[in-house]
Amino acid sequence: MLHQSYTLAHLAEIMQGKLLSAGPDKLEVRDVIIDSRQLITVEACMFFALVSNRNNGHKYIRSLYDKGLRAFVVSQNNPEWETMDQAAFIKVDDSLEALQMLAAWHRKQFDIPVIGITGSNGKTIIKEWLFQLLSPDRTIIRSPKSYNSQIGVPLSVWQMDKQHQLAIFEAGISEPDEMERLQNIIKPTIGLFTNIGQAHSENFIQTNQKVGEKLKLFTKVDTLIYCADHADIQSVIIRSEILRSVKSFTWSRKTQADLRVVALEKLEQHTAITGQYKEKEFRLQIPFTDEASIENALHCWAGMLVLGYQHETIQKRMLQLAPIAMRLELKSGINNCTIINDSYNSDVNSLVIALDFMAQQKQHPHKTLILSDILQSGRNEVDLYTYIAKLVEAKGIDTLIGIGPAISRQSERFSGNKLFFQSTADFLNHYPFAAFSNQTILLKGARIFEFEQISRQLQEKAHETVLEINLNHMVHNLNFYRSKLDASIKLMAMVKAFSYGSGSFEVANVLQFHRLDYLAVAYADEGVELRKAGVNLPIMVMSPEENSFDAMIKYQLEPEIFSFRILDLLEKTISRTALPSNKPVRVHVKLDTGMHRLGFCPDQLDTLISRLQANPMLRIQSVFSHLAASDKPHFDDFTYEQIARFDQLSMRIRKAFHYEIARHILNTSGIIRFPNAGFDMVRLGIGLYGVPANAAEEEGLMPVIALKSTISQIKMLKPGESVGYNRTTVVDQPVRLGVVPVGYADGLPRRLGNRHGNLWVKGEKVPILGDVCMDMCMIDLTNVEAVEGDPVVVFDDAFKLKQLAIAAETIPYEILTRISRRVKRVYFQE
Repeated sequence: MLHQSYTLAHLAEIMQGKLLSAGPDKLEVRDVIIDSRQLITVEACMFFALVSNRNNGHKYIRSLYDKGLRAFVVSQNNPEWETMDQAAFIKVDDSLEALQMLAAWHRKQFDIPVIGITGSNGKTIIKEWLFQLLSPDRTIIRSPKSYNSQIGVPLSVWQMDKQHQLAIFEAGISEPDEMERLQNIIKPTIGLFTNIGQAHSENFIQTNQKVGEKLKLFTKVDTLIYCADHADIQSVIIRSEILRSVKSFTWSRKTQADLRVVALEKLEQHTAITGQYKEKEFRLQIPFTDEASIENALHCWAGMLVLGYQHETIQKRMLQLAPIAMRLELKSGINNCTIINDSYNSDVNSLVIALDFMAQQKQHPHKTLILSDILQSGRNEVDLYTYIAKLVEAKGIDTLIGIGPAISRQSERFSGNKLFFQSTADFLNHYPFAAFSNQTILLKGARIFEFEQISRQLQEKAHETVLEINLNHMVHNLNFYRSKLDASIKLMAMVKAFSYGSGSFEVANVLQFHRLDYLAVAYADEGVELRKAGVNLPIMVMSPEENSFDAMIKYQLEPEIFSFRILDLLEKTISRTALPSNKPVRVHVKLDTGMHRLGFCPDQLDTLISRLQANPMLRIQSVFSHLAASDKPHFDDFTYEQIARFDQLSMRIRKAFHYEIARHILNTSGIIRFPNAGFDMVRLGIGLYGVPANAAEEEGLMPVIALKSTISQIKMLKPGESVGYNRTTVVDQPVRLGVVPVGYADGLPRRLGNRHGNLWVKGEKVPILGDVCMDMCMIDLTNVEAVEGDPVVVFDDAFKLKQLAIAAETIPYEILTRISRRVKRVYFQE
């Protein structure tokens, strides 16, 4: 490792902080972390305790110290730290500003070209493509994934080492006055402005303001690259007069520019581009035909010209551009395995991210990493694989399968259960795949190793219809609702009904990683499944049944008590089980405040309190109720009556006991519409999955779930021919019919048949013809140029679930919860 070490005294000076205690002798720092869950090695590592609206890094200092970490940057005091005599603390005013100051100082130590990229779209693709194009000649440091925020940028810049000859960093902003801080950290010498769009526009008055803010990244560059066809960017650049001090390099498909596109021809799988540069024409091809890829490739072409590359090199490398996988995939595999597929690139940064994602998965006791050689790292082989071995050990990998000559040569650096193969073919030919059973398997390989062959062997053979779940969007939605709550209010997430069809333990693992307070399931067996999958959050069971109390006690699940019959059954189970006196069963008391479903009525409260006071083996965790119409403004008077009634009744219970009892009544739509009724906790349901109940939610939520299939067969029908069972659709003109393997057994409502509903192919609406069958449906492709195997969208972020539900005369809840478990779930993390 070539990263510069810093003494604590030097770090305190750089960050304008005060060194409170020096810790062990000669303690130096080479690495920094901000997330206690991502600790790899305590050696020469320092933790920045960041503070946000919903979390406080100072809470995790003790646990990190117990793990051996000794250096901390803090902005608060805690008397407990005085007992940590081996710890070193640097006190600063603001720990995030201190991190940014440190990264800015570190950046000044390097005199190499630095490319800074900003814009609304394409930043990460362009960064990764530039890395592909330039890395054969230079050792490059680049932002991991899309680390482009106020936290991500300093963490990216901190990784600059003495061996690096070029740096590529992306920068993103969501509100005014953020870019100056990022400019001071990145200090780009070459700027690349991709484009401007609507992403993160909510905090900007108009597009020109957003362009101007982003342009602040480039105030001190030597050269600014941009497309002259983007009128908003061009006009702001001209008005800003930035070009008085900065040289520009423009490209255009419409007007004169340094690189002028004079011809563009889309072939079957390639695009041929002819460009004019310095009065000469050059032609190259890229292996993409979509407009976004063409624009991204032209930015890269311009970047290579600015860096002085010759046409022959550019032409050769552009043809070899590879797609960039923007997300990890999690799916079911053979023999009850879970597969995490990140087999499109392999570098140290992305390996750390993938291993952190793997650490969130608790459903299997055994973790296997299949890892190829790591290419173009810029490190010598011994140092690289020594570090990788430490990383693998720190992340708790049980079995390592190394594929490639380099990792095989360094096999002795790895401990534990390990196997090595010279090539992917060698592994496929000699490894017994039946040996994979009940484990989580991470595939992490450079593209040249073609790990997709391994992925195909490991995947559970399933139906072509797929439910995609975007875990990043789910976390975004979780944080959206958190932002609406006071920091003291806890969050309970509903993961009942297979998490609204999304998959219970996969969703629960993500929520647990992001420190949710509580989970709720409908039935005990759902909670037991979560416990067996390693989920240890508190879990409320909303519909306890007579035969389920033994399992609830065994797996520490917390039943809802809504009637004296249920209370009787629970007390009988407790007396039969003979629990220790210091292990009472935690329960949640449900009150009926007007919905008239489950719950105790007001006239039952005195008896209920007496019963609960008389049994020391019962402890009330919470008292709650359910709003009947929180999403319906015309029933707001009734909702306020419910809230007032709940406040009164729940306080009667609370005052009757000497310990704290939480109260909650708000569901998803109530969080937004009745913010003053948060009490101690709220229950988050379908909003977590991106389904809004009102306009305010629609603006803030991101869609989580998409249901997709493919076209199995296409055939031509003549006038007078019928479609499907019962001949319910008879065509009166020639029809090009597509058969799609999704039916009512998969969750597609039968009501959508006979042109009552539509699916989507290539962005075009296609009506469903005939009755929806059990396993398939038929669609009208007459006006769409589609072929067998083309994707079909049932609903996604563009074609809304809500509209499908309206056509089916139902609600989104029903459609989601009816999606069969035979539909393969694929989880994505970007």
